[in-house]
Amino acid sequence: MSDSRPVTTTDLLRMKSDGNKIVVLTAYDALFAALLDQAGIDVLLVGDSVHQVLGGADSTLGATLDQMIYHGGQVSRGAERALVVIDMPFLSYQVSPEDAIRNAGRVLKETGASAVKLEGGEPMAPTVHALVERGIPVMGHIGLTPQSVHALGGYRVQGRDEAAAARLQSDASALEEAGAFAVVLELVPTGLAQRISSNLTIPTIGIGAGPGCDGQVLVLHDMLGLNEGFTPKFLKHYARLADDVRSAAETYREDVRAGRYPDAEHSFD
Repeated sequence: MSDSRPVTTTDLLRMKSDGNKIVVLTAYDALFAALLDQAGIDVLLVGDSVHQVLGGADSTLGATLDQMIYHGGQVSRGAERALVVIDMPFLSYQVSPEDAIRNAGRVLKETGASAVKLEGGEPMAPTVHALVERGIPVMGHIGLTPQSVHALGGYRVQGRDEAAAARLQSDASALEEAGAFAVVLELVPTGLAQRISSNLTIPTIGIGAGPGCDGQVLVLHDMLGLNEGFTPKFLKHYARLADDVRSAAETYREDVRAGRYPDAEHSFD
């Protein structure tokens, strides 16, 4: 999309039908949200990855509902055009549809975001349906689902064998039938992701799922080269900002120690 009006879930459906790729990045604060919004990013995902990226945790499992609401509100305030989607954290929606409705409703009410994202396939379809029936747009997420990383045996590609591939295709269809407006495919073989995308009328958003998806998502800090310790095969660095940050901090350190900063230009009479 090239116009300045806010992106909606129906716009994403139209983009898929028109063959236009959907561009998604994570965001966790108002400043980055505004910059990405100005750059024309279609969807800003407030991922529970914030617990790892900004919090230093080794998984997303410790993210809380209050944490997601806090960061989600910041992103919504920074974005004018992009569709803002917020991850529902672990155990905020799995216990019962009633819990999911209550918590997802609170997320939208307190942040101003447009939609939530839930992990899980066919078993989560009734919950997705319950949310959509109450006016809460839902993005699905299948393949490698980080909240289930221990059950999946670690961070590895999903759907490699025939049975697993069939389950993922059933999961995707179940989410579409339940009313999800899009589904993330994470760490899925390229051919399988292409088949799933072709079989759905709703868009697929890939991360480590090849070029056949209807859109792509990356974690912002990974894409910018700020998270130097994370180097999976699917990640492309579009900047090397860790080097720039270190260099700027070192120059600042030397200026302060040498008395060059603040100088007359940066002081008051």
